[in-house]
Amino acid sequence: MSIQTIAHPVSPTVPGVAPVIVVDGLTKAYGDRQVLDGLSFSVAPQEIFGILGPNGVGKTTAVETIQGLRSRDGGGVGVLGLDPARQRAKLRYLVGSQLQTTALPERLRVGEALKLFTRLAGDVVDWRQLRDEWDLARIERSAFGSLSGGERQRLFIALALVNRPQLVFLDELTQGLDPAARRDTWRLIQRIRDEGATVVIVSHYMDEVEHLCDRVGVLHEGRLTACDTPQNLIAAAGGSVRTRFSAGDLDLTSLERLPFVDEVSRPGGLVEVKGDASTPVLVAAELARNGVIPADFTVVRPSLEDVFVTLTSGAAS
Repeated sequence: MSIQTIAHPVSPTVPGVAPVIVVDGLTKAYGDRQVLDGLSFSVAPQEIFGILGPNGVGKTTAVETIQGLRSRDGGGVGVLGLDPARQRAKLRYLVGSQLQTTALPERLRVGEALKLFTRLAGDVVDWRQLRDEWDLARIERSAFGSLSGGERQRLFIALALVNRPQLVFLDELTQGLDPAARRDTWRLIQRIRDEGATVVIVSHYMDEVEHLCDRVGVLHEGRLTACDTPQNLIAAAGGSVRTRFSAGDLDLTSLERLPFVDEVSRPGGLVEVKGDASTPVLVAAELARNGVIPADFTVVRPSLEDVFVTLTSGAAS
């Protein structure tokens, strides 16, 4: 089964509940370069939706056009029942968007930024409440320029929520963060959804999208080449589960006879058995039956990265 045959650009429907975002045939060009070419998808309430793609394919352009920050050449866009091209003023009170890393003065203090942005949003929420909710009290008097990457991202999330938005856009939020800070940020994103908002994430980190998103759309050549849950995309992509181990001069014949095994090889001194999801258990049982104790027994399963490479290399059918 090809990846595209199970692609679901339309969000799961709930009777009586309208999608938060509907994009239908969106087009956008810069001169002779067609950046978005018939982009279509929808996002359900309280969904974490990921837009995944290589750098330069139009992910940020898509998100900014959906927010009404850029004009569209063609197609339709609806966000919370509004047209962002004509009703941007109304929409800005319903949508939150993260700042870029250079958007704040280096000397601006965290507390000052919170006060300023909550005031600009009409004091929908008390800035002190945001400070406490997002664990910013200890750095309240710190200048923006002195913050670590993780602290900056925590502040950016708080500033994106000054209007208590129903929809939040996060564009490459964890870029440049160390692994610990990235995982802390993931927890913050999940918390936004748990508190009732819909979240759209733009990222090129496969593990991030696979971990966080209810559904993900892969953007390539101006449109979504696939859109589904990470698990369904991985399953549709096929690909073998690879079981690897070292076992000296083991005769591979018995492994080749196991059901659902596609290939047995010995690359670089390791035995590698390719098969389906049941193969690792069958291999382990066969080794035990023959009294073989393997070393370095590892299982490599297909991932979203495999899907991404297939789709963006033009190899998808």
